[in-house]
Amino acid sequence: MTTPLVLDPAEAAARLPELTVVDVRTPGEHAAGHLPGALNIPLDRIRTALPELRRAAERGELLLVCASGARSDTARKLLAEADVPAASLAGGTGAWAGEGRELHRPVACDTRARWSMERQVRLTAGAAVLLGLLLALFVHPAFQILSAGIAGGLVVSAVTDTCGMAALLGRLPHNRPRPADLAATLAALRSG
Repeated sequence: MTTPLVLDPAEAAARLPELTVVDVRTPGEHAAGHLPGALNIPLDRIRTALPELRRAAERGELLLVCASGARSDTARKLLAEADVPAASLAGGTGAWAGEGRELHRPVACDTRARWSMERQVRLTAGAAVLLGLLLALFVHPAFQILSAGIAGGLVVSAVTDTCGMAALLGRLPHNRPRPADLAATLAALRSG
């Protein structure tokens, strides 16, 4: 069967047993709730995992998942450039849960932050805007540029459906997979 570019949640649910599901969100987002059986390979690690993903695609179809579908579509395009067929889940885990499907939430013994990337971006953007306004009020009016820059970045983010701040926050230690976790995920992909 030819891999479609996008599967809606109903199609994905019907085909879930035959798909290799790869969640491209951060480990904290993945741990907060993911599709049953989803393996976690953050978007910025997709190229590192390319050999294992290629082998998995040869055994069956890949379904890439994120919160809204934007990151998984980016991952799908990266894989397509490497001739690895994959589909993206339309609307991501938000659409999946929105249709009443359960997200797997393992019992966590991991104490890392479980904030979604969207929540981390809102906190960071809000804190930067507030800091810019306070510095402009108490130090020098030129600090208004900080608040204006964040506002402009949010507009660009909405128009382009990308988020530079999320990319930066994704590099923080609490959003990174532990080397052992990533190695175990890649081993699981190798073994099928």
